[in-house]
Amino acid sequence: MAIVLDAPVELRNSASVGDREVVIRAVYKQVLGNPHVMESERLIAVESQFCNGNLTVRELVRAVAKSDFYRSRYFEPCAPYRFVELNFKHLLGRAPLDQAEVSQHIYRCTTEGYDAEIDSYIDSDEYQEKFGENIVPYYQGAKSQVGQKQLGYNRTLSLYQGYAGVDSAFKSSRLVQSVATNSSNKIALPSTGSRRGSVSKDATEKMFKIVATGFKFDSPRRVSTSEYMVSGAKMTPQIQRIQRAGGRIVSITEVG
Repeated sequence: MAIVLDAPVELRNSASVGDREVVIRAVYKQVLGNPHVMESERLIAVESQFCNGNLTVRELVRAVAKSDFYRSRYFEPCAPYRFVELNFKHLLGRAPLDQAEVSQHIYRCTTEGYDAEIDSYIDSDEYQEKFGENIVPYYQGAKSQVGQKQLGYNRTLSLYQGYAGVDSAFKSSRLVQSVATNSSNKIALPSTGSRRGSVSKDATEKMFKIVATGFKFDSPRRVSTSEYMVSGAKMTPQIQRIQRAGGRIVSITEVG
């Protein structure tokens, strides 16, 4: 179960109708939280505009996020905190960084409305820098950057439900305590094939492969890539050691 998508779905200039259909499926999966979309729930008119080249991927993402499907599953039945943390996950590919970020979005949604809240992510500089006009948003929280806080890893992994998980299975926030207290979530990843994001009774016993590159001591030579096999209990200390050495996490994968 890979946590980091190494090959983001991107719409190329020479894209065929089949390529555009692949993008549509990827947008539904990412933005809608990996649901089963019935034929009657698809945005046929929007899909048609996209396939005809009248919409960019970013505008397709916007349309799906403003759809009745999204609103009825993540806005109307969920607490505001859950709605906001899922917007971060679905539209920016990460967890919220701090309480100020969450509070800002809750306030915007309350005062300016649903559409303004959705637009604030898609029209942000962060979205443009990460995905531009033609890349489908994807989870980036498990990729590290030098100086990035460890909290971001654990929070994004707490939101991640695996390939088979469905976000609408959870109505309450998964991050409210950690964000409000600026504390770290315990890393607990879903087991392969879980439909509801269930985890083993003791996730600390699971094994993970961490792939990292770009260490400071490698700089005089050709940049190398290193792999580490660690248990869930030792993952956080290992990530911290990699960061202190100036390394960058490429991927974290559950192996058993």
